[in-house]
Amino acid sequence: MASLGSLTEFVASQDELVREAALTLPHEFSRCTYSLGPIRQAVYLCLTCAVPRGLCSSCSIACHTHHDQIELFPKRNFRCDCPTTAIPHGCTLHRSPEEENRENKYDHNFSSVFCRCGRPYDPKSERETMIQCLACEDWFHESCLHLRTRPSSRQASPVREIEAATPDDDANDGQSEASSSGLPPPLISAEDYDAFVCSSYAGTQGAIMVVRDAEGDSWKKLGGSASDMNARTSTEEELLDIDDSLSAPGLKRSRSRSFHSEEPERKRQHISPEPSSLCLAPAPNPIAQAMFQRVLPDAKASLGTGDVFLTEGWRERWCRCSRCLPSLDSHPYLVEEEETYEPPEDPDSGLSLEELGMRALERLPRDRAIDGIRAFNDMRDDLLSYLRPFAQEGRVVSEADVRLFFESLREGQQGY
Repeated sequence: MASLGSLTEFVASQDELVREAALTLPHEFSRCTYSLGPIRQAVYLCLTCAVPRGLCSSCSIACHTHHDQIELFPKRNFRCDCPTTAIPHGCTLHRSPEEENRENKYDHNFSSVFCRCGRPYDPKSERETMIQCLACEDWFHESCLHLRTRPSSRQASPVREIEAATPDDDANDGQSEASSSGLPPPLISAEDYDAFVCSSYAGTQGAIMVVRDAEGDSWKKLGGSASDMNARTSTEEELLDIDDSLSAPGLKRSRSRSFHSEEPERKRQHISPEPSSLCLAPAPNPIAQAMFQRVLPDAKASLGTGDVFLTEGWRERWCRCSRCLPSLDSHPYLVEEEETYEPPEDPDSGLSLEELGMRALERLPRDRAIDGIRAFNDMRDDLLSYLRPFAQEGRVVSEADVRLFFESLREGQQGY
């Protein structure tokens, strides 16, 4: 670490650290979410604990600070496992032990693997963007969704210089579309769709699928506009050649709009789930139907995997007749956008060390606060007397000089 030239530079560096800490951890992590019951929340997997279970944000920081962890991102209907008997490591926020959660679902993410390919995720070596499924909440590589050809090498990506942060979120998200090496965008870019659902098909206008006409053909987009929903053959405009030698940076892109947002976005207009008498569902798409009929266990020999990319406004397009509505009742997240729990804001976040000290002083009983002020004033006077000769002689105060002052101060307190 480079030495700081002056006290002013040291104070400025401390202020910068306080600002960075406020941006990184703006929330208050003093309450376990177990008492809230099963909710949609960010879940963390502790690799140090012997049993693979999920932790809430607060317990990942307060109870498992020095443990190796993996962020699994949002999981719906999940209850924190930290205070349960399933984890031998005791919870420091929820003191009373609870029974093991029986309703939590533990998929292969809790074995630290992701996607249908079952590979572990390492942000230092992963070269592809990963996309979260709205339904199962697993993460999928773009190549496993046939959006680009899988890179031939799994070696770590070259280290790039950190670019200056910009307030443009769209520009930051664009890093998943093309790297600085000139990687062409994937077959379906983030701007083309609003949500992704793996291995199913909506069958309505505004759904995009990736299909091919025959084994060995190039992958193409199906859907996304009214004209795309009609049966048709492949054209030159629908096909995309993918360069094996290029790859995307290792990123994960969540499709949840409310997750990690500083302010909650206005919820979309709620569409009444009352069934209508008229069925608005379009006729099945022939190309999609042919693809489903020919899906084989070997993905290389199939015409597609059935993954669906839903375009903007897809929730408003569902048919709600008495025949179609029951199929949506068991999946409420398809009808209305979910809320993701976030810990409350930390009132002390962003405060300087001096402000934190004054706030702590205000919370003390009056007699203890007066004693604390007197002790601080005595230390200040002693420090000024100690530093005065340095100022008079033009000497630089070294770290050893500061340590010597506080050591003598402690020795004087012990003498009382």
